[in-house]
Amino acid sequence: MVGAGAVGAILALELAHHNVASIVVERAVTGPYHPGLDFLAGRSMELLRRLGLTALIREHGVSPDLPTGLEWSQGLDDPPILVSPGESATAPLDDGSLPVERHQRVSGAKLASKLRDAVRRHPLIDLREGWTFTGLRIEPDGAVAELVEGGTGDRHFVSARHVAGCDGAHSTVRRCLEVPMEQLAAPVRHCSVYFRSEDLTRRFARRGLSTVIVGGVALVARGDHDTWVGHLGLAPDEPITTDPVAMLRVMLGVRLDPTEVLGVTQWDDSLAVAATYQRGPAYLVGEAAHRFHPVTDSADISIGDAIDLGWKLAAVINGWGGPGLLASYELERRPRALIDREMLGRALETRRRFSRLAKAGATRELLAEVLQQEPDLLGTTGFQIGDRLASSVIWTDDRPQWPRPDQVPPTISPGGRAPAVWFGDGSHLFDRLGRELTLVDLTDDGAGRHLAAAAQERGIPMAHLVAADPAVCARWDHCLVLVRPDLHVAWRANAVPDDWDPILDLVTGRKTT
Repeated sequence: MVGAGAVGAILALELAHHNVASIVVERAVTGPYHPGLDFLAGRSMELLRRLGLTALIREHGVSPDLPTGLEWSQGLDDPPILVSPGESATAPLDDGSLPVERHQRVSGAKLASKLRDAVRRHPLIDLREGWTFTGLRIEPDGAVAELVEGGTGDRHFVSARHVAGCDGAHSTVRRCLEVPMEQLAAPVRHCSVYFRSEDLTRRFARRGLSTVIVGGVALVARGDHDTWVGHLGLAPDEPITTDPVAMLRVMLGVRLDPTEVLGVTQWDDSLAVAATYQRGPAYLVGEAAHRFHPVTDSADISIGDAIDLGWKLAAVINGWGGPGLLASYELERRPRALIDREMLGRALETRRRFSRLAKAGATRELLAEVLQQEPDLLGTTGFQIGDRLASSVIWTDDRPQWPRPDQVPPTISPGGRAPAVWFGDGSHLFDRLGRELTLVDLTDDGAGRHLAAAAQERGIPMAHLVAADPAVCARWDHCLVLVRPDLHVAWRANAVPDDWDPILDLVTGRKTT
């Protein structure tokens, strides 16, 4: 595995969770240029809960009770045109659709550091810190990575069955694989100014707002110590001035007195996705596969990549996963990146349209009407628009899986996330699932035990979880449900199937349709 930071660490821990030894190469990492925060949605946090990482992350994150609201205005001193309240801190988890865990903001540097500590302690992970990956050669039975040892400069060649490139937006792995990045549109230049401002906190954060769109500027609260970032759109020929704060003041149209400037970065909103996520035994993960930062500060799609590839690599290495399982990594994850790219592109265009209309003299009523036609979430924390997979390793039948908008979707859908349910004793269903596949059994006679036993006889690790609890039965509309390690439903039925083997062949990637 070649990677640095949180995604590489998560993938390493996911593999170790499934008892697969890993070598992780990580070049020397310097401190961040600015106090960036990663946003982890509740869905990511419940996946990290499976790895026992949520307490560690929350210990070093900011309070999830901090504001998440969004405001649009024409000027800092003008009344708001539209306000979105953001995520509710008290949303009830009673229908199974909401995540087990709440969202979390955490410093990207702290997240990477603490995950790195966990990787160091794990007996199945060999972490080579300070080493640099310089080349990759694909061979018929695997790959050979070229590494330079930190300190000595010695060159090493490591043979591996699989290589996961978690090495960021400027991925060397991707370059070695000659995989192009496909952009959504011509990029637009931006400048971000990181600063402290008690004035902005007093004006906005204490009113429950985390993001304020003011004309052509997006002001985002970083969560602690009155820290903010201002994202400024730049014209193609506009130079970065020596005084970015002055530029920020001009664009806001008011005097702004930051107590401390923490950093300035320049970037473009290229919103690119790799043309493929796999070349032979090598895979692209996280920002190596999709370049969305800093348009969004959400780490969710990268964590989803790591979890998806991690359990599938483990299944293949441990002998129970077939070739179709690893092939499904790109089939499941790349469409997710393309969808997120479209939504992020739409959000960026909404900001540009708002700025253009405001400068053209549009009335407040017209601006509000335009904004109300856009998606609910127009900030920088990503989009939660469903988590259902269309996959070659998900078993479906001839019943409709995609209901019309006016129909109530089934509770248990192949490819969908299993509903979250708390038991009466305070424990959670997800915490009782096995490490690999789990057959959740709601039948009166435990009919699923024979199915789980048949899978185990074929070398497929499948836990059998009897969960005929009233809370589960009220939210799960099928008696037999096969749940994957990433909490997606691989198969479901209300009766024991006549032939179990074809189902097992498909969901393990031994035979796909």
